Amino acid sequence: MESLATPRRAGSSQRVLPRHARAHNLTLLLRTLFHGGAMSRADLARETGLTRVTTSDLVAHLLERKLVVEKGVRAPSGPGKPAVLVDLDRQGIQIVALDLAGADENVGALMDLTGAVLDRRIWIRASDASSDDAVGEVVDLARSLVDAADGRVLGVGVGSPGIISEDGQVLEAPNFGWEAVPLRDRLEKALNVPTVVGNDANAAALAEYTFGQAEPDMFLVRVGRGVGGALLVRGELVVGSAQAAGEIGHVQVGEGDGPECACGKTGCLEAWLSIPQLTRMLEDADAAHSGGGRAQEQVLREAGGRLALVLAPIVGALNLSDVVIAAPHELFGGTLLDAALEKLRSHTLSRFHTHVRLRVPLQSEDLVLQGGLVMVLSAELGVS
Repeated sequence: MESLATPRRAGSSQRVLPRHARAHNLTLLLRTLFHGGAMSRADLARETGLTRVTTSDLVAHLLERKLVVEKGVRAPSGPGKPAVLVDLDRQGIQIVALDLAGADENVGALMDLTGAVLDRRIWIRASDASSDDAVGEVVDLARSLVDAADGRVLGVGVGSPGIISEDGQVLEAPNFGWEAVPLRDRLEKALNVPTVVGNDANAAALAEYTFGQAEPDMFLVRVGRGVGGALLVRGELVVGSAQAAGEIGHVQVGEGDGPECACGKTGCLEAWLSIPQLTRMLEDADAAHSGGGRAQEQVLREAGGRLALVLAPIVGALNLSDVVIAAPHELFGGTLLDAALEKLRSHTLSRFHTHVRLRVPLQSEDLVLQGGLVMVLSAELGVS
């Protein structure tokens, strides 16, 4: 499929060609419809600043490509012919999204452009699978969802743990034992569908900003089998020079003591805070103290404190006011969240950081899937 996404950058020596302006204007119309909902051609012209002639020509092109549909006429409010409304084909265009960062499973969903889940599938990962077999499981999960689609599949969006290159290669994912895995290429070759692969925390941050209540400056912590982070500044992802911005999971908490981490170090935040590890510690506390709720509460308080120690310099350096924890609410809400916020405020300059909002969205489990949708919309249509 021809992508409508506009060129990422235009150097001073490059000519701005008519086709670039047209692609930009098409993207502008799609973005306006995505955020504003159905509207007439005259509405679109006013919202975008384009002429009515240009707008009508672009809408005709988008109708021909079946990216937008006519939605009937607006209720008449005066003399004259009622306006015909157009909108993105929100139900007819579908996207496959995958979340590979769960504690012991891969989750996939077939979604429409509203973010509604049309089909959800779970693949329990084989604990002894080789790297190649693990990728094969991901391909099989994606294929099953593509085959289940009853509409046009715009693309596949994948949120994967680890460091992801711009071309969709998983450079390193210690928990999976993946290194230099060309995940995007494997999926596109197998499915013949445009595919975008990004870090799972980055995907969750994009989803929270697009569909949730995120502020333009936000740090998101994604907790699953591992721990990752994502930073938004003025609504834009900060990925860093090596695509590794936000990688807080392997920051050591303490003096190098603590559980051994998959990366080979000891005492990493991930080794303390991942869902498998935190669940194990809570079970041990319960067994050691025979139903000891206080012992489990202490485990959660200590976990929240360790998280705050890693977050404090980030919040302090960037003066952030919104920190999101994308994790199961039953584990990370309540005691852990309260302890983290208490220590975070005690380790920053309270006069300027008392307004910090630390929260666990109730629908955290779908954030990476929604992020997969956002990544495909951005890559294929330039919509964000």
